[in-house]
Amino acid sequence: MRHRLPICRISLAVMAALAGSAATAAETSAAAPAVVALHCGHLIDTAAGKLLGETTIVAEGKRIREVKSGHAEVAGAQAIELGNATCLPGLIDSHTHLTGETSPTGYTDQFRWNVADYAIRSTVYARRTLDAGFTTVRNLGDGANASIALRNAINKGIVPGPRIFTAGGAIGSTGGHADDTDGYRADLQGDPHAKDGIINGADDAWKAVRQHYKDGADVIKIMPSGGVLDESSSVDNAQLTLEEIKAVVAAAHDYGFTVAAHAHGAEAIRRAVIGGVDSIEHGTFMDDADIKLMKEHGTWYVPTIIAGKYVEEKAKIPGYYPAQIAAKAAQVGPLIQATAGRAYKAGVKIAFGTDAAVYPHGENAKEFQYMVEAGMPPMFVLQAATTHAAELLKKSKDLGTVEAGKYADVIAVDGNPLDDIKLMQHVAFVMKEGQVYKEAGKPQTPLAKVDTDTSIAQGEELLGY
Repeated sequence: MRHRLPICRISLAVMAALAGSAATAAETSAAAPAVVALHCGHLIDTAAGKLLGETTIVAEGKRIREVKSGHAEVAGAQAIELGNATCLPGLIDSHTHLTGETSPTGYTDQFRWNVADYAIRSTVYARRTLDAGFTTVRNLGDGANASIALRNAINKGIVPGPRIFTAGGAIGSTGGHADDTDGYRADLQGDPHAKDGIINGADDAWKAVRQHYKDGADVIKIMPSGGVLDESSSVDNAQLTLEEIKAVVAAAHDYGFTVAAHAHGAEAIRRAVIGGVDSIEHGTFMDDADIKLMKEHGTWYVPTIIAGKYVEEKAKIPGYYPAQIAAKAAQVGPLIQATAGRAYKAGVKIAFGTDAAVYPHGENAKEFQYMVEAGMPPMFVLQAATTHAAELLKKSKDLGTVEAGKYADVIAVDGNPLDDIKLMQHVAFVMKEGQVYKEAGKPQTPLAKVDTDTSIAQGEELLGY
């Protein structure tokens, strides 16, 4: 998925209004109870791969204090009765794009919308994602670093949403899948360069990664192959050299980043794995040699089956996509699920990811159904969205399981998803860092939490008071 956001400045008046609104919200905000006891009918132990019986989860502040068997009384705690519901760790989607969403007008909206339009909509997409039970996401590509601003706002409690680890803009080559000017007329194309994430050589690769570090990104996303939704001709051709990929990886690892590689084509996958990337995204045309390499290198695979199925469906609607994009979507869609099944059977490491934005945000959990249809057991796909995804993020000490010391990210569904994986599409309860965002199937609305004095001071400074 790619997102083209024009660069603009938000007016000082708008910024002052936002600061004022946040301050008002902060004055009336109610802090979450210090201790909360969740009484679950069952708990899925994602570390052991077991379904446990009645369990009490005790959250204190943002973390889990303890996990007790049975319906335990906890002195001084607010009790939340979840009945016979099955509790799980908060889910992790390893491939999202929270600053955009599929639309038949998307290719013209980019010439009419400002960054603020995308940014405001991203807060809605973030909330939909959280309500679907995804308390953490890896955001792999945006425009104008809008997802970095969204991450910061969520972290400060200004808007509700999942915990975001973002790549900012993707890195690719001139005319490649990361080049947002593909399809523009000549006078609008310009010459995007390393500062914009467009590289041509190893030196550019180092510059691009260092710019991402400067911008405040959390991970690095590269585009070593063609893709579906750009306006170029190929979905699978190799678009970065091995030397360029190795340079990106070397620079990224120097700066503490992991590297995710969008790669549909077999040659691009081969180069990315040999080049040392941490994960392959999509992997549609992955062949047996690629699978062998990925196992040898310990490379993660993030299939995004739902994205392939969705674009295949929309490609059948005249005018939904430009003709060239529709042709590529029809090519990729029928293959991606079978590829995921082959990779699983071969023992490739798999983490859950969906390419949210290619389909409507909030429908992320459909991926579980598609993974099971591809031959993966229900417990495995739930682990892919918890323990596996946490390992890919290198955040296993904080995420992926319900146990003492981890973040108090807990969700619940009515019934047993191991018997019916489609239940994951109907999350009834969502807690993130000890704060309840959904209960009894209904979204809750915690008010914004900001430093009122700081917000006012910043607004006055901007306005020259």
